[in-house]
Amino acid sequence: MYRTKNLPNTRIEVADALRGIAVAGIILYHSVEHFNIFTQEPVLHTLPCDNAVSEVLAWLLSGKMYGIFAMLFGLSFFIMNDNQQQKGRCFSGRFAWRMCLLFLFGVVNVFFYDGDILMLYACYGLLLIPISYLPSKVVWGIIILLAIQPVELFCLLTGTTIDHTRLWEMYAQINAMHEHGTFWQNSLTNLRYGFPVNFLFNVYSGRLTQLLCLFILGMQLGRERLFYNEGNHLRIWAGVLLISTLVMIAMSFVDFGTFSAWLKPIYNLSILLMIVSAVVLAWYNFTGFRKALSHLCTFGRMSLTNYLLQSIIGCAIFCGYGLACYRKLGITYAVLVGLGMVIVQYIFCRLWFRNHQRGPLEGIWRKLTWIGSDKSK
Repeated sequence: MYRTKNLPNTRIEVADALRGIAVAGIILYHSVEHFNIFTQEPVLHTLPCDNAVSEVLAWLLSGKMYGIFAMLFGLSFFIMNDNQQQKGRCFSGRFAWRMCLLFLFGVVNVFFYDGDILMLYACYGLLLIPISYLPSKVVWGIIILLAIQPVELFCLLTGTTIDHTRLWEMYAQINAMHEHGTFWQNSLTNLRYGFPVNFLFNVYSGRLTQLLCLFILGMQLGRERLFYNEGNHLRIWAGVLLISTLVMIAMSFVDFGTFSAWLKPIYNLSILLMIVSAVVLAWYNFTGFRKALSHLCTFGRMSLTNYLLQSIIGCAIFCGYGLACYRKLGITYAVLVGLGMVIVQYIFCRLWFRNHQRGPLEGIWRKLTWIGSDKSK
């Protein structure tokens, strides 16, 4: 059974920066996808570089930003849990309540955007409770098992296929509402189909086990204190960067073919680890890089608020009930809109933090998490 090492868990600024990168990347890629509107109508304003922009951002962002978010979620769980262990308190019940609150935030989010991930994160998060009691050797074994995509590997070895017909049927209904429905028609359709469509997409894309893997990995990296510049931790990150880069390069020359469902998530994981390790190394080795990313720390400290804001703003811009930009803007222009959203939300963060310690939703989440204790005050 794991026991705390009784070491102080000071704020990890590089984690805030990574969280900011993840949320900004999510906003940009949601803009590429026109916030989940895949229209068959002709788009009015396009550019010759649209396909290239889409491919580059898909390689860099798709699946990786949500993965980084998941990893940092696990890290946050470890810090809160370890802090309570050091005080001789059990955090399990309080964390389960915290996940219930996160699920409710997800319900609010899916009211605007069908691609909500918070409800699934709340479900995954509950699994951290029993896993947190396991010794590190067992936890590393679970991480490795999940990292090899066991569901996809099982299907490949046994010839089992998963029927995704229902997924595409629900997407068709949601997409029709996004294009031609009213705001309320969109919201009711999202509430009806949002959770099941996202769960089925996680199964389809290989994220079902990979996100859980990253949740647990984030917790384990917290146990090992790898996000702090202590001992030989930077050497470990350098090794992660080297190995993940080599794996990514090697897999880039492989035609996945019939192995795509199994190999593509592993390829994406290698890119994710490459991004995280490169950022951590650059953060601790280069002052200029650290100063440049300090703005993303501000953005990352308000990640929950920014995630919900992007759903409200983005859908108002791209959906048919709003500005209907899904049929007006090609991919490059849509990315510029996404960049504008990041800048506007960053300005809001700066203004908010002048008078507040936490973001608006972060503050509410904290108070409700610790309701009935001194921390809720």
